[in-house]
Amino acid sequence: MLESFFFTKQGDFHPQEADPITLLSGPPSSGKTSLLFQFAVNSASQCSNVNSKVLFICSRRRLETKPPYLAQAYIRLSTYYYILYINDDDDEGIKKYFAAFHLKDTFPIAVVVDDFGDFFHERSCQERYGNPRGRDLAMVRTLALCHNAIIFANKTGPCRLLLSDTHNGDSPRSLFIYKRWIRTIFTVKGDDSGSLCLKYNKYSESGSSKGTKTAKYSIAFQYLLLEGITEVDDEQ
Repeated sequence: MLESFFFTKQGDFHPQEADPITLLSGPPSSGKTSLLFQFAVNSASQCSNVNSKVLFICSRRRLETKPPYLAQAYIRLSTYYYILYINDDDDEGIKKYFAAFHLKDTFPIAVVVDDFGDFFHERSCQERYGNPRGRDLAMVRTLALCHNAIIFANKTGPCRLLLSDTHNGDSPRSLFIYKRWIRTIFTVKGDDSGSLCLKYNKYSESGSSKGTKTAKYSIAFQYLLLEGITEVDDEQ
């Protein structure tokens, strides 16, 4: 699973064996967008169908302000994915896309949404729903649409949804919402050496999690560098 975010040899990554919906969460400036782009390239390049693509949904302003970095071996590959720009704070755009997902003739091998939580603006959601927890309601409805769309697409072939979110503490602000639909959550933390650690967490229906692997990586010379993957035995 962790290998899907880094440069891999052909056959190292099997997208059809992964959970259909996953979340990547980490602090600001931790390379999340770079991990998402590498995931997009890996997903498409490892697929046996040469026509399969990956859809990358993001804010144009954020992507142009902080462009992603890939592994050096993949730096020239750009034909595997296409990008759908959605305006900042426009959760309606994401809902409309997934509401019509079942009408597609063919489905992408994966859909990646960068900074998913940032599309849900607190005040506008409260005003729209007339509820102080309007943002939570908007996220719940959108995630339900996302879940239904991806489950429908997987009836005809593998299609994964990867979301990213930013957290400033130990876990995403809306973790209690994400866990309703998402069993696999990857979290990023820094370490004392200046590198970053990506941890794989598998949540059970009871809400407990078990981490089995951790990947240590860094962003250096404008490249995404994997330093190593280690096994862990950590149950919460």
